[in-house]
Amino acid sequence: MMRRDRSSHFIVFFLITQIFIFSGCASTPEQLLMEEKFNDVRITTKVYEAIIDEPSLRRFDINVRTIKGVVELSGYVSSRDDMDKAIAIARAIDGIKSIKNDMLIGSIYDDY
Repeated sequence: MMRRDRSSHFIVFFLITQIFIFSGCASTPEQLLMEEKFNDVRITTKVYEAIIDEPSLRRFDINVRTIKGVVELSGYVSSRDDMDKAIAIARAIDGIKSIKNDMLIGSIYDDY
């Protein structure tokens, strides 16, 4: 009987502790902003790694930037197929709201 009483007290203590802990976890605008920034960094990293993992795209300098879930791809590729492949790879990453394509076909050295 004593053992059951102890476990009941522990469960009550645990539940009360959880109420206090989670009541302090209400989302504030600052917490939401930090979560959004963290998600943007996570998305950017995943997209960049996925593009680098594609052997046909490794030779290109494709830049990835994410703001509020919108991924922006920029840089130079050699063809429309390369551009489409980079966009398809980015599109496969979870959490992306949309993709902005600022990639150009050609070479960075074409302007010189």
